[in-house]
Amino acid sequence: MIEELNQNYLADLKKNLNEYDEFWNEKILEDEFNNQNSKYYVLIVNDFIAGFGGLWFNIDEAHIMNIAVNKNMRRNGYGTKILSFLINVAKNNHKKCITLEVKSDNLPAIKLYNKFGFENVGKRKKYYNNEIDAIIMTKFFDTNY
Repeated sequence: MIEELNQNYLADLKKNLNEYDEFWNEKILEDEFNNQNSKYYVLIVNDFIAGFGGLWFNIDEAHIMNIAVNKNMRRNGYGTKILSFLINVAKNNHKKCITLEVKSDNLPAIKLYNKFGFENVGKRKKYYNNEIDAIIMTKFFDTNY
C-alpha cells in the first residue's frame, strides 16, 4: 500500500534514514517534506516502511527527487512499485514529462528506468558526493489529454 508521507512516517524515516539512503540526511528529508512544490509517498508492507519516493512539481514537469527502498527489503519489486506510482502521479497531474538523476554506476536502476521508457538526456559531472556522475533521464508523456 502506498500512502502520502505524513509526520508519523517522517519521524520513522528520520530515525532510520541510513537504512534507506546514503545520499540524503535528515535535514534534506525534512526540507523536502515541507517544500510546497513536492509530494512524498511511503510504501507500507506489513506495517513497515519498505520504501519511499518523492516528486517535485514544476509548471509542466515532474522531477523524481528520490526513490529509496530499505536495504533489507531490496530486490522484491518495491522500487518498481514506487516508480510506477510516481509516474502515475505525474501523469494524473497532467505533466508533460518526468525526470530524474541516477548514479552512473547504478546499473540496476538505469535498467529499470529504461524499462519504463526513460531516455538518457544528459549528465551531471561528479553530482553524487563530488565523485560519481549522474545520468539525467526523462520519460515524456503523451500530452493529448
